[in-house]
Amino acid sequence: MHLEPLDPYRWQIPKTGQMRVPGIIYASASGIRALKEDGSIRQVANVATLPGIVKAAMAMPDIHLGYGFPIGGVAAFDWDTGVISPGGVGYDINCGVRLATTALTEKDIRPHLEPLTNQLFEAVPSGVGSKGSVRLSVRDLKQVLTQGSAWALAQGFGEDSDIECTEENGCLRQADPDLLSDRALERGRDQLGTLGSGNHFLEIGVVEEIFDTHIARVFGLFPGQVTVMLHSGSRGLGYQVCDDHLGIMKKSVARLGLNLPDRHLACAMIRSAEGQTYLSAMACAANFAWANRQIMLHRARQTFMKTLSISPNSLRMTLLYDVCHNIAKKETHQVNGKKQAVCVVRKGATRAFGPGQPGIPDRFRAVGQPILTPGDMGRASYVLCGTDTAMNDTFGSTCHGAGRVLSRKAAKKAGKGRLIQQELAQKGIVVKYTGRFTLTEEMPEAYKDVSDVVGVVHGAGISRMVARLRPMAVIKG
Repeated sequence: MHLEPLDPYRWQIPKTGQMRVPGIIYASASGIRALKEDGSIRQVANVATLPGIVKAAMAMPDIHLGYGFPIGGVAAFDWDTGVISPGGVGYDINCGVRLATTALTEKDIRPHLEPLTNQLFEAVPSGVGSKGSVRLSVRDLKQVLTQGSAWALAQGFGEDSDIECTEENGCLRQADPDLLSDRALERGRDQLGTLGSGNHFLEIGVVEEIFDTHIARVFGLFPGQVTVMLHSGSRGLGYQVCDDHLGIMKKSVARLGLNLPDRHLACAMIRSAEGQTYLSAMACAANFAWANRQIMLHRARQTFMKTLSISPNSLRMTLLYDVCHNIAKKETHQVNGKKQAVCVVRKGATRAFGPGQPGIPDRFRAVGQPILTPGDMGRASYVLCGTDTAMNDTFGSTCHGAGRVLSRKAAKKAGKGRLIQQELAQKGIVVKYTGRFTLTEEMPEAYKDVSDVVGVVHGAGISRMVARLRPMAVIKG
């Protein structure tokens, strides 16, 4: 497709054919060249054809081919005239990341790193179909789905400050578990407190470099500091919610007479019964994911203290922030100089609210929202900060990670015969995993270099670099 460079970090797909708005892709010149083959640029243009979309269909530099919407996609739809598509949110609803800081340094844990990793692997179940230790009745599960992180806290999982430092305080209020299918409920009953598989992980890292000393101080980050990062989502329950509603939306498309360029963009009007039912079901899955990460962080805190024989005060594992990647939310933004209620869809993208915005914890209000950008298990991850530019240009959104460059099948082929675990060990990284092909599917070369991705959003001004983290130990499904 024809692309027009707007500046060193932005490329425009001009509005043509059925497109209602242009497309905007954030990428370097080399990043754009790499995208020409995978079909994700076409997906950005396809999203631009949907009713009610405002300003532009956008994609972050970690863009790659997704289901309907590209992964890395951002779009906002007028609340009254726009549509909602389950493919826009994706199958892993509220797949997200939380980062905790500690009072420990690398030298404190390096001698204990292997046994600590082994104990974390035991405490946080991982892998396809993994089951957690939290057993739920249907009544209990419905409380999780309506209360989110607060349910986990009430059961003794975590600390009060965890709620404040979770996006939306760990709960979307529109959730209605009575709208979920029996199959979705059944898939969620025994998976609370589990990591899952694929690109989900638990990582022990160390703050390797500080880029902005003032913001790092506000965030509680210092060089050499040990951190814990969790990446997981709503597991089988979220997958089932998406699957159930895609079928419903296909019927809605036929009824509306929409001529969609991709059947995976099946949608319904936001304010229709189908649209509101989906958003309520999606909220249930989002709340499940927040409770899930809350429980896993609690398990990590306990494991650190037990394995290292230290007190809570010596550990001081504090949640910096929890952000979600795959979600749709009603927000108010400036569109054409006026405040407008829109449904912002972020699929493989992260909220990046700037200074002074409501919804940010008081301690971060003056500098902006923390943004957590994981890379691959062999390179780096970043802590960023939201900006005013993001509020003006991207509906307060930025990248969510490195972004795949190899499919899992291609990665397995490329990694055949390699000893990934040994390669990581030579870098000082301990790794534990469950799946037979996990390490080859998730090897560093399967992903873009997250430093390049972060360089684009920092250069474009939609995020500010605060710190880089180096992995020391990784647990994968």
